[in-house]
Amino acid sequence: MTGEFAIAVHALVYLNHKGCCLSSEELAKNVCTNPARIRMVMGKLKAAGLVATKEGSSGGYSFTGDPGAVTLLDVSEAVNARFIGPAWRSGDMDMECLIASGMANIMDGIYSDMEKQCRRHLRDITVGDIDGMIFKNKKTLTTQGDSIYFKVK
Repeated sequence: MTGEFAIAVHALVYLNHKGCCLSSEELAKNVCTNPARIRMVMGKLKAAGLVATKEGSSGGYSFTGDPGAVTLLDVSEAVNARFIGPAWRSGDMDMECLIASGMANIMDGIYSDMEKQCRRHLRDITVGDIDGMIFKNKKTLTTQGDSIYFKVK
């Protein structure tokens, strides 16, 4: 996974909270990255219809969505984020050993299932929820055992 998803979520929450048009330089300062990286991510968010751009000296980016309706799944799809996947595949499909020849496909299936679960979870979190967690006025992230879920205060 690249940092594009985190940059996109951070930028959208910041734009939503500020409620105005901000330059890539202003966004980069808050996100703690460089303006070129911000512009690359914001281009993807613009293509997905999540931000609008304005030209000129007072130009920049503004959040166009409803913070209570734009989910982190929407954001992840806009930046083509992939959360779970192998950095390396073990075995070799051409080997006679069933373990060596079958392990990669089995692990790919497991990674695929985990990715689907992750995406289902992201459907339940909105840009507004993140803003609320930061400013303590909506849902809070709660853990119970191995599960993470949102609890309305």
